Amino acid sequence: MPRPPDPPGAPRLELTHSGLVLLTDDTAYKFKRPVRLAFLDFTDLQARRDACQRELELNRRLAPDVYLGVGTLGLPGPQAEPCLVMRRLPDDRRLTHLLTATPAPATTRPTVEDALTGVARTVAAFHAGARRGPDVDPDGGRNALAARWRANLTELGAAVDPARGPAGSTLDPLVVEEVEVLVEEFLAGREPLLAARVADRRIVDGHGDLLAQDIFCLDDGPRILDCLDFDDRLRHLDVLDDLACLVADVERLAGPDQAAVLLERYRELSGDPAPPSLVHHYMAYRAFMRAKVACLAGAARDVHHGHLSTPQELADLARHHLRVGRVRLVLCGGAPGTGKTTVAGEVADRLGWVVLSSDRVRKELAGLDPEDRSPQPYRSGFYDDACTARTYETLLHRAEVLLGRGESVVLDASWTSASWRRRAASVAGSCHVPLTELRCAVEPAVAERRIDEREGDHGARSSSDATVAVARRMRLEADPWPTAVRVDTGGEVAQTVDRLVADLGWQDVVAARRPRSRMAPD
Repeated sequence: MPRPPDPPGAPRLELTHSGLVLLTDDTAYKFKRPVRLAFLDFTDLQARRDACQRELELNRRLAPDVYLGVGTLGLPGPQAEPCLVMRRLPDDRRLTHLLTATPAPATTRPTVEDALTGVARTVAAFHAGARRGPDVDPDGGRNALAARWRANLTELGAAVDPARGPAGSTLDPLVVEEVEVLVEEFLAGREPLLAARVADRRIVDGHGDLLAQDIFCLDDGPRILDCLDFDDRLRHLDVLDDLACLVADVERLAGPDQAAVLLERYRELSGDPAPPSLVHHYMAYRAFMRAKVACLAGAARDVHHGHLSTPQELADLARHHLRVGRVRLVLCGGAPGTGKTTVAGEVADRLGWVVLSSDRVRKELAGLDPEDRSPQPYRSGFYDDACTARTYETLLHRAEVLLGRGESVVLDASWTSASWRRRAASVAGSCHVPLTELRCAVEPAVAERRIDEREGDHGARSSSDATVAVARRMRLEADPWPTAVRVDTGGEVAQTVDRLVADLGWQDVVAARRPRSRMAPD
């Protein structure tokens, strides 16, 4: 039965796991409960007094006009109970309310997109001026992130009831197992990316617990409350990790489109160059952490409208982001005229991945314009074995660098040699990414007609120099490729890639992608 509304002006009391808040018309008094939990101990009066002062100082960074000071309950003296005195903000301006309520007229309330833009601007400015330094960096690096993941997984595992799931929930243990595998894969291979984040000063003393319920969108700008204050180390984190907490919460409450608005606005304002894989990883971490808390608390749904709030829904959301953000290596090969370059480009464009072409790399290494045709006899000139080896070595080295930085890569080359395919598989293994092999194929007559048309179009610029004679020799000498997925390129390329994306289960990656420039570094 729903609780009846409070009478106008009536005080209200709210209880949290570690605090108690007394709400009056225009003021909130926040007390620390004398409790000892796994992560804090407020049983001592001085500890509660210190905690109130610390919370005041930290939260004034983002809402100085809301956090008024530290007061006491009762007569002044050594035994007076401390409390944080705050200006009470209107509930109908909570971001949670704006995301879930029926939209109000734009003349009286900010639109959701306006509210999210304002929040993105506030958070970006806060991060730009946030404290950085050698005492902050270690808590936001790879090892700290791995430790936080291990702690969440361990705490969740300790609560598992084999008969009923964690804490009596219906959480699927197979989902938890897949989350753990995908997390280990990402962290094992992305050391260059995470090290670069530290070197680029992306680790800050941030908020640590950005949630829609603690953000109020006022006419003169957002007020962001209730930062994580009980453990500095958990507040020292990558700026994208900090933001991802809120992005995941917005997605939970209002869906991926609104979450994407917040993320894109922040990235535009902050100029953060991180790959999508890192954003998805941090969103997965935040969703999984909430799933763990919900399990340990035995809570089926939180109080905010029940949108994607069960432990299973949150764990599924974490797994979704880990799958979408999974870094991959794709070989797209085939003999000349089979359309491999066209397919590779379309796949990379659809999924937002980087494409590297052997034709372009080969001519770059030879000092030629990659788009000028320069046919050579089979395995001679800059197509001889030494130049081919140098081309593939360069291609794989660049792919390795990109994979370490969190970018998925499509390698466009013939891949007719089994030895070079083995080298590519070795790169995938060392970077801890799955390898997908695509062999483009079409009837030889069709492939040769395409080559003839390319040669006859003297105004066209193409990286490929292959002639019909070269294509025939390559088909004859190609090593068998039993591990590849055969891609029939006889039809329209868009339909071909549609089928390929569906067959390989990449639809979620396509759906999650927003337009973004995908340029490979030199």
